[in-house]
Amino acid sequence: MSDNPSFVLKGILDVEIQLKPIPEIDADEVLVEVRKTGICGSDVHFLVHGRIGDFVVENPMVLGHEAAGVISKVGSKVTNVKVGDRVAMEPGASCRKCEACKEGRYQLCPDIVFAATPPTDGTLARYYRLPSDLAYPLPPNLSLEDGAMMEPLSVAVHAVSKLGALRSNQSVAVFGCGPVGLLCMAVAKALGASRVVAIDIVPSRLEFAKAYTATDTFLPPAVEKDESRMAFSIRNAQAMKEKLGIAERGPQAIDLVVDASGAEVSIQTGLRITKTGGTFVQVGMGNPNITIDMFVVLSKELIVKGSFRYGAGDYPLAIALAASGKVDVKPLVSHRFPFNQAREAFETTRNGKSPDGKGVIKAIISGPDIDINEA
Repeated sequence: MSDNPSFVLKGILDVEIQLKPIPEIDADEVLVEVRKTGICGSDVHFLVHGRIGDFVVENPMVLGHEAAGVISKVGSKVTNVKVGDRVAMEPGASCRKCEACKEGRYQLCPDIVFAATPPTDGTLARYYRLPSDLAYPLPPNLSLEDGAMMEPLSVAVHAVSKLGALRSNQSVAVFGCGPVGLLCMAVAKALGASRVVAIDIVPSRLEFAKAYTATDTFLPPAVEKDESRMAFSIRNAQAMKEKLGIAERGPQAIDLVVDASGAEVSIQTGLRITKTGGTFVQVGMGNPNITIDMFVVLSKELIVKGSFRYGAGDYPLAIALAASGKVDVKPLVSHRFPFNQAREAFETTRNGKSPDGKGVIKAIISGPDIDINEA
């Protein structure tokens, strides 16, 4: 094919399919024919708001970054993959020279070029260029759809394994039962967590989490009239401790709390249920300006970390966990769309359910001219 159909965000709630040039690749790059791309919350946020924090859409941009495909062309210096290989695509190319890159924390590279983060085009196109070492061959038992799920799974691996340093027989609580929250639970269970607590305000999501991987669930109580967020969070944390038998120390304590919701009350509650000396990892993004009780952080000597994307070793571990069957990503794919229905895919994700009432967990868009049922 000589053309490159691409799903382009032109402005807030303004998208269209455009024909763009096929990218030229350098000697150490590959050209991937993109077969499957998942819709991330950040994609929807750019569509609806035109920005995330300091990342502002000022020019038309191709959306999508959770992707997998087939190698279509390789540069002259590429030796790790060949034409025809099925690969998961890590969508961020760093400079490889700065302090962060040399420390093995390339996700913090100030010059990283990340798909569908302004001004860089994303993967919702027929072709995408990528440094060859960011194209990870998929084992035969993983489908291309599974390959697209390696991106959010790598986010979970980074938060739980690398930053959370979760060890076997420890307990974890995860706020938010969206795709990343569910995958954080799955990674925790795969790493040997003895207890995985899921927290969400939607009962159906908690039911899914329990069936998927959680050992316990908690539905927060309703907010009382004129109750402040902090007052509610204190009450909510106490209710959690009482209902689930969570202690401040010892075997009934929560070693690691991951917030995948970004909600202020979840963060406030999460800090309060983290054990003394425990770890709290923030992976969800909500209102950046929130209030927390710093005395709780200080008096319990909590380790509080922000989690940003993924770094060295996270993609390989994600693929290994999925290939071994320790993490099953298939149940999370709730909706599938052909490329020419990308707009409908985004609307469905934005609404949280399809017209038939089925709730969205993860929507996958196939590449141009690719069957939605292709493995």
